[in-house]
Amino acid sequence: MADQSLIHETATAVVAKLKSGEVTPLDLLDVLEARIKAVDGKVNALPTLCFDRAREHAKKLVQRPAAERGMLAGLPVPIKDLNEVAGVLTTHGSPIFKDNVPAKSDVLVDLLEDNGAVVYAKSNTPEFGAGGNTFNEVFGATRNPWDLARSAAGSSGGAAAALASGTAWLAHGSDMGGSLRNPASFCGIVGMRPSFGRVAHTPRFKVDATLGVQGPMARNVEDVALLLDAMSGEHPADPTSLPVLPTSFLAAARSGRKPVRVAYSRDLGIMPVDPEVAAVTRKAAERFTEAGIIVEEAQPDLRETHECFHVLRAFEFAMGMSPLLRDKRDLLKPEVIWNIEQGLKLSVEDIARAEAQRVTLTQRALAFFETYDLLLCPATIVAPFPVEQRYVAECDGKKFDNYVEWLGIAYAITVACCPALSLPCGFTASGLPIGLQMVARPRNEAGLLAGARVLEDILGLRGSTPIDPR
Repeated sequence: MADQSLIHETATAVVAKLKSGEVTPLDLLDVLEARIKAVDGKVNALPTLCFDRAREHAKKLVQRPAAERGMLAGLPVPIKDLNEVAGVLTTHGSPIFKDNVPAKSDVLVDLLEDNGAVVYAKSNTPEFGAGGNTFNEVFGATRNPWDLARSAAGSSGGAAAALASGTAWLAHGSDMGGSLRNPASFCGIVGMRPSFGRVAHTPRFKVDATLGVQGPMARNVEDVALLLDAMSGEHPADPTSLPVLPTSFLAAARSGRKPVRVAYSRDLGIMPVDPEVAAVTRKAAERFTEAGIIVEEAQPDLRETHECFHVLRAFEFAMGMSPLLRDKRDLLKPEVIWNIEQGLKLSVEDIARAEAQRVTLTQRALAFFETYDLLLCPATIVAPFPVEQRYVAECDGKKFDNYVEWLGIAYAITVACCPALSLPCGFTASGLPIGLQMVARPRNEAGLLAGARVLEDILGLRGSTPIDPR
């Protein structure tokens, strides 16, 4: 009988058991298969399972000496349904690809498997990852385990919901406008957007596309650091990828290194925020003072964020997806059609202005981090909303122009080229999770993880997940 108590262990603890021989990768696959049968029918986090492939991989892995099984040592990991896994249905959440079974895996998947990950499932995503609510015409909606009537956010909503409901110890996700951070906030787990280049992936339409990145999700900071270690490293197929650093991210998270001075901003100067979300995140940020850390109200000047992001995002949609608009328009959701058409209308001058704005925003962020070690703000501007609502149309009296604008507090950090994570920091009066966005200067994931672990210890919320869906 699969030991279901393992579901409640941290990923680092389970990896230690794998390395000591106390459990095997096959044991863990049995545990997950039973847990998925018990809870995922309600949540719909992992619609595509590949346990036969996983067991074949696990059997090959355990034939190697324990020291040669990689840093994850056989820990099962689900892959977001935007990234190819060889021999496994990969739909991108689109009816266009509902029967797509790739012959070759994404570079990221190869790297993870080389580092001892065992892929057992694909996690649900909105169509082509577009939007902050995980639903599509192929698999339907993913529901939030904290309240099944609520959204798990997106686009890595399946991954976040799997972690929250105990059908994963670690999960892969990706992030352009907050797709690792928003679902982490809604589901009460940790999701981290690394600096671009930190995690190699297969380029699709542009060698140096830097708005979207791949990243780790987990139930606590140490586990996120462990997965970032397993994801990191340069690969010749991704010319922008960075080499592995001399010190592991897990060691950085465990270092106890404290920031000296941090800034809190309710809204980054550019967004409306639900008052309850603002109050909970401010209270969490101020608790840094318990560790002797200076907390001040401040933010960099991010006023060009919306124009910059919308132009660059639309440009990427047009470059990557205009053939689908031409040939398969009737199978695309309206939000994706709108995004591609916005991109096709852009002039060279529009794109040049947005790229120049991004340079300016990044320079201002760098100057800001000369004074502050971390920037703190809400990870999302609202608490989890009803799952039937396609997106947030209004917040605190402000109506949004499109389906993406409500994500501005996250995509401001994207265009400023900074790493960021969402840390569980409290709950609404009705018991729904809220995430604190923590931001560091470009390429300072180590400092970000160290600071996040310090605050995680102070807040005392580690271990709030997994939960049974309710």
